[in-house]
Amino acid sequence: MSSPPLGRKSHEGSGNASDSDSEDEPTLPLNQFYPYIRCALCCGFLIDATTITECLHTFCKSCIVKHFFYSNKCPTCSIIVHQTQPLYNIRPDRQLQDIVYKMVPFLEELEREQMCNFYKERGLDVPKPVIVSPPCPAVIKRQKKDNVPQSVFTVPPELDVSLLLEFVGAEEGICNYKPLERRYVRVSGEATVRHVELFIRRKMELSPSCQVDVVCGDHLLDHYQSLKEVQNFVGEDALQDGLLVLHFGLVLPSQS
Repeated sequence: MSSPPLGRKSHEGSGNASDSDSEDEPTLPLNQFYPYIRCALCCGFLIDATTITECLHTFCKSCIVKHFFYSNKCPTCSIIVHQTQPLYNIRPDRQLQDIVYKMVPFLEELEREQMCNFYKERGLDVPKPVIVSPPCPAVIKRQKKDNVPQSVFTVPPELDVSLLLEFVGAEEGICNYKPLERRYVRVSGEATVRHVELFIRRKMELSPSCQVDVVCGDHLLDHYQSLKEVQNFVGEDALQDGLLVLHFGLVLPSQS
């Protein structure tokens, strides 16, 4: 992908080269390029530009990851990105990100400064910038020879809580539900108990009349609680081999 032209020289008639060289190159205002370099979700300039492979619409990485907690559709064209795991179908667009940084002065420096402050305020080590260098020919040959993918999907660093979902049963009167085949899930710490419930509902194909209660330890969890809050509140008792254990059951809503 090439950068959109910021200006051009006009050569009219049969003027000589010196006349053409003396002409000033007109520039275009930056806002004319906003549709190409801004995120449709946060309306800010693209940071960690990430493109949906199904429709090629691009967003900030953090914006599209958060969006996929609520929906599996593209925010721009509403195409279904993936039935159950839309994060499978996003890829970083480093070339577009380079264009954004070149077009918007000081954006890269400002973003780096904010990231450093974020880590320092929390007493964490500041990650070093990743320098991507082209592989040597010998490496390319070896990659072609061993052309077996090591992982179908690399989980973004935002996804930092691993769950173990344990089904404890269904109340009498609830039937025709699928077993939860995927008990181990890795999600964002910012995801809420409501997101877990929606995941369970979709996988088990539950009817809207069926209520899902999620429990951690001895605590019945509220929908608005984030998984990080749950983990910090319950503590080590909630963990099993590094996994946050959540028990859930299916009940009929109380008739008031």
